[in-house]
Amino acid sequence: MKIARQAKILDLIEKNSIETQDELAQKLKEAGFDVTQATVSRDIREMKLTKIATENGRQKYSVLSNTDNELSERLIRVFKEAVIKMDYSQNMIVIKTLNGMGMAVAVALDSMQNSEILGTIAGDDTVFCVARGTQQAVTIIEKLYKVIRTE
Repeated sequence: MKIARQAKILDLIEKNSIETQDELAQKLKEAGFDVTQATVSRDIREMKLTKIATENGRQKYSVLSNTDNELSERLIRVFKEAVIKMDYSQNMIVIKTLNGMGMAVAVALDSMQNSEILGTIAGDDTVFCVARGTQQAVTIIEKLYKVIRTE
């Protein structure tokens, strides 16, 4: 069932400009899949889907390329373009993003595979990240600002 559902997700995002998890869940239900928002969210993460900008200034889900170099460059570009500001309190980091880009930034963070990051949770325009400790949070933010500022 999972394989069929994820194949349908790929088909749906290829043929439609799907902007939200709710919209994707609705399309899946119309196609006969009984899904919850949590299931759709898990599928998006497992399939490494991200949002990309469309010609009309909106966003839609898309599949990330499989080549490591392309993937790294693309994720860094997403991170640079989407992050507005970052702050921390003790070991908790809050990253504010452009509307609709929280999930993409969280995927970028997760793909960096930083062992000092325990986990991320994404909303529409905010990513919550937990570091191992306060000093690690400071170091992570410094590194992320360096990523944003590089040309």
